[in-house]
Amino acid sequence: MNAHVNLFHALADPARLRIVEVMRAGECAVGDIVERMEIHQSGVSRHLKILSEAGLVQMRPEGQRRLYSLRREAFEQLDAWVAGYRRHWESRLDRFDAALERQRTATKVAPLEK
Repeated sequence: MNAHVNLFHALADPARLRIVEVMRAGECAVGDIVERMEIHQSGVSRHLKILSEAGLVQMRPEGQRRLYSLRREAFEQLDAWVAGYRRHWESRLDRFDAALERQRTATKVAPLEK
């Protein structure tokens, strides 16, 4: 599956997107995420596994705890993918703006001479 599609598929689930939002503040233990979510620990763990398989999060063991953090590389890939579309639409919108300005200038009525 295309890497971008896999990333978007992982983020499409509202619970996983919320987990990513929770993790924006930094590294979190599963228990920290459970406290902020309305999902049991097993559900959070399942979502973290999917996010990990998609390359969005990484896990670091610390004794008995598993600490999860966002992977910068995945979000840089998403940003690069979106940037291509952003350039496309900004270019089109710039041309549209120029066309509107030409139309406004062409339709302005010359002031009446006395």
